[in-house]
Amino acid sequence: MPFTGILGQDRNIAVLQRSLASGKIAHAYLFEGIEGCGKGTVARAFIEAVFCGHEEGCGTCPSCRKVAAGQHPDLHRLEPDGAFIKIDQVRELQRQLSLRPHEAPRKACLISTAERLNAAAANALLKTLEEPPGDALLILLTSQVGAMLPTVLSRCQVLHFPALPEETIAELLRRGGTEPEAARIAASLAGGSLDQALAIGSAEALAERRSFLERVFALSRTEIAPLFATAEELSRDRELTVRLLDILLSFLRDVLILQAGGNETVHDDLQPLIAREAQRSPRERTMVRIGHVLEAVEAIKRNVNLRLALDVLFMRLADR
Repeated sequence: MPFTGILGQDRNIAVLQRSLASGKIAHAYLFEGIEGCGKGTVARAFIEAVFCGHEEGCGTCPSCRKVAAGQHPDLHRLEPDGAFIKIDQVRELQRQLSLRPHEAPRKACLISTAERLNAAAANALLKTLEEPPGDALLILLTSQVGAMLPTVLSRCQVLHFPALPEETIAELLRRGGTEPEAARIAASLAGGSLDQALAIGSAEALAERRSFLERVFALSRTEIAPLFATAEELSRDRELTVRLLDILLSFLRDVLILQAGGNETVHDDLQPLIAREAQRSPRERTMVRIGHVLEAVEAIKRNVNLRLALDVLFMRLADR
């Protein structure tokens, strides 16, 4: 995809285009930002431009089409093998980069989830980052820059990719065929990530959201079996659980806004449920519930036992 087709990352694109125009392209870049903010898309567009020989890839020549399809012989990818990127993978990459390019003016490599380079692999990569063979271009992608070795960061030009604005995400979803109201809701809940918005914005996901919220607010300490069953079901998928708890937080925020006399809610299609919960509990109780959910989210991010965290959270929420 050429740069002109990418929304929401104009500043970083301008930096890269200036490098292309001046011919002063760094050997190694690190693009850091949340998942789904567009850093991978920009990286591929940058490689298209480098291979195409212009400030922007044309998008139509054989080279650009091969990069877009992930089939260019001079574009290499490095991804975790299991939990980590290992030293043997780095050594094979180094061997590949030492060979002459097949078609492009130089070789390029995309290293996804670069924070998962284990210590041996990261240290083996240092020399390549500093002086890549054949003037190769390396782009590391990470959503956890704090987990990267300082020695790796010091050898890369670091570009921060901010979360996408809600308006941009909604526009991208509408372009992809999502209904305007669903696009608005998904963009509001996505936290600046297009990936999250795509996961939230489908009809199935929106129905799942409604079902989850209705289920949570039907929990009662007088009927403990449904409470533990809900916790057990959710504990099978940590990523889904975090996403649903984020939705629960935004819903409770809507309840609090209604209780405070406001009307700028996210979940407009769930107004009857918002109104019911606003009437059932005082504002102070809503704030306590928000605190409980935030505490559970932080615990889950610290990798505590997911089932136990959900058991505790649902018992707290069910306490009227």
